[in-house]
Amino acid sequence: MQPLAERLRPKTLSAYIGQQHIIGANSALRNAVAQNLLPSLILWGPPGVGKTSLALIIASELKRPFFMLSAINSGVKDVREIIEKASDNNIFNQNKPVLFIDEIHRFSKSQQDSLLGAVEKGVVTLIGATTENPSFEVIPALLSRCQVYVLQSLLEDELVSLLNTAITTDEFLKQKKINLLEHESLIRVSGGDARKLLNALEIVVNSETKNEITITNQLVLTVIQQNLALYDKTGEQHYDIISAFIKSIRGSDPNAALYYLARMLKGGEDPLFIARRLLILSSEDIGNANPNALLLANNCFNAVNVIGMPEARIILSQCVTYLACSAKSNASYMGINEAMELVTKTGDLPIPLPLRNAPTKLMKNLDYGKDYKYAHNFTNNFAEQEFLPEQIANTKLYEPGNNARENEQRNYLKKLWKEKYGY
Repeated sequence: MQPLAERLRPKTLSAYIGQQHIIGANSALRNAVAQNLLPSLILWGPPGVGKTSLALIIASELKRPFFMLSAINSGVKDVREIIEKASDNNIFNQNKPVLFIDEIHRFSKSQQDSLLGAVEKGVVTLIGATTENPSFEVIPALLSRCQVYVLQSLLEDELVSLLNTAITTDEFLKQKKINLLEHESLIRVSGGDARKLLNALEIVVNSETKNEITITNQLVLTVIQQNLALYDKTGEQHYDIISAFIKSIRGSDPNAALYYLARMLKGGEDPLFIARRLLILSSEDIGNANPNALLLANNCFNAVNVIGMPEARIILSQCVTYLACSAKSNASYMGINEAMELVTKTGDLPIPLPLRNAPTKLMKNLDYGKDYKYAHNFTNNFAEQEFLPEQIANTKLYEPGNNARENEQRNYLKKLWKEKYGY
């Protein structure tokens, strides 16, 4: 028997749960499907939010031939064979075939290059699915020819609706008397992943021999813990493990960090995916408390890229233990978040005249750049002046953390600006 998640895969847009921001009434994607003017797409979102289902539904509603490849076990040869079939199909069929590539972020540059010609010439309409930011993982030439749609984790009411649909419509489940008394544990276990949710429901139902089943939070937790190996087998805890990994480093526990690093490497995780996360963490969670962290993480990424596995595990281990043992600060991260929020609220405020560029005579006549104080002409290379727009003058966005390095920064800023920013 097929897994429950496969049995419940929606066949039409009206049966599809979630993602109303991209397939709701009058949305761009829905209109494109309705008019049969489908562009090549990249569907970007976490696991279990319906990327594959959406691709299948689109191809079905447009009555287009559908070809599917998984980037995990497909090479350039497979891509070329599919494109050749699609080309032959185009001769007899006016509907352009859809080529769906699951986990397109795992395709190498050469594999992605092999798609370019077919996409450019309209031999196929490409739909790629990825859990990774396509800006980093898809080559620019291919990305520029695709519309990117961001899919979101399902909301609680959507997940509950999916549970009720499963219980009342699935041919196997509706033979049983299932009372969904509590759903919170199922939702928590799923993390917004519909596939994970349905797998958990199926495991709980199959654990009971009697026909009448009352699903409670306690029953779910007990059954899922007993069946954890089965539950993890398909790698659906990918995001749980990377989350635990990052939180262990942030929490300064090198032992836990190494354990989760080993879990990921043993599970076949891409070492560059891990190295990219370390780059982000080195700024987000360490920042100016230890500027060397970013340098080391960057060197780690480059070294992993050059060396590859299995030796890359040693480089990753060195970087992970260094970052875990480093002083921590999220001051830079918080600072840019506050700055972005301020810009959203205040819009494009006028730049102070002394700070404006004055490459032409007209601009100089308008006092662009007038009264600007060139810092290097003053004692200690500092001259007090207003750098922020007048409407937000004196706004403090950067608050140094409480650690040795950032306390030095705080004292330096206080010496320069005195009471202006409240350092």
